[in-house]
Amino acid sequence: MINIANPRAQYLAHKEEIDAAVARVLESGLYILDRECAAFEREFAAWQGTNSCIGVGSGTDALHLALAALNIGAGDEVITVSHTAVATVSAIELAGAEPVLVDIDPQTYTMDPQALEAAITPRSKAVIPVHLYGHPADMSAIMDIAERHRLFVVEDCAQAHGATVGGQKVGTFGHIACFSFYPTKNLGALGDGGAVTTDNAALAGKVRLLRQYGWENKFISEIPGWNSRLDELQAAVLRVKLPHLDEDNAKRGIIAGIYAEELQGLGLGLPAPRRGVGHVYHLYVVRTPRRDHILSGLRERGVGAAIHYPQPVHLQPAYKRPGVSLPETERAAVEILSLPLFPELNRGDVLNVTATLKDILIRG
Repeated sequence: MINIANPRAQYLAHKEEIDAAVARVLESGLYILDRECAAFEREFAAWQGTNSCIGVGSGTDALHLALAALNIGAGDEVITVSHTAVATVSAIELAGAEPVLVDIDPQTYTMDPQALEAAITPRSKAVIPVHLYGHPADMSAIMDIAERHRLFVVEDCAQAHGATVGGQKVGTFGHIACFSFYPTKNLGALGDGGAVTTDNAALAGKVRLLRQYGWENKFISEIPGWNSRLDELQAAVLRVKLPHLDEDNAKRGIIAGIYAEELQGLGLGLPAPRRGVGHVYHLYVVRTPRRDHILSGLRERGVGAAIHYPQPVHLQPAYKRPGVSLPETERAAVEILSLPLFPELNRGDVLNVTATLKDILIRG
């Protein structure tokens, strides 16, 4: 079986370092918000190129806390895409705001700036562009629109650690940015974890309060807050993996290059990064009207392909928006297919995937 992702393979690739880091934490007796988390926050901020990083419990929490730090809540609208993990939308509702869902660019699967501008109302307070599959959203256009309409920009970087636009990393364009360290992410922990990054000291300070009951001093809440902390074990694991992230992203790019070379001319829609964009290939997503037939054939032959995502958020029972029509989003949802991709995937397995896919396409 060739897995769509393989967190265990990454653990084994760095087993000695990770085991030593975990042992260090266990022996320290310090398990929540101590030296490992503080060190990771410094190291990730330095790698990202931002002034502050605040470790939190998950990527969803990161989005929720970022919105709360911006004082976004009841009566406010937050514009984002429907073609995303549901976490993006659920975080808006956790903050008490109303999600407004817009369509995507069919080539990049990221927010269509024209759809964003058309959705702005007097209640609009923020926009969450999602850097999906490792490809950045059109931040130049989005920031221009946001500045003209005085909207906060919260970047959802959960799938795009290290992606760039014009050499500038995602997460450094907006007012605040959010990351997930779920085990399958480009930078993944061995459990849940997330982070908020920003250059704004006041926002950083507020997120730090919000993540732990509003405490500035223990047991005394200065403001209402929550419990969302990056634990010491996960922080220690992330500290081991962070120095390898750029190399791992490069490996993802090599695998994507093999896919592109082997799959050209077969009638599949292949990833086509915009000019000037550094794609980090969290996922390698192809497109075909025969998606369901191909997916079934791949799985029958031991290739763990998947769909990210099979149903747009605005069509899901919990978030249904009667009367909302997002044609490009809805069209993509029935045609997209994610192929196996992770840094430890070897060339032989990649060629096995492409050979299997070719056989299914040719034989019908």
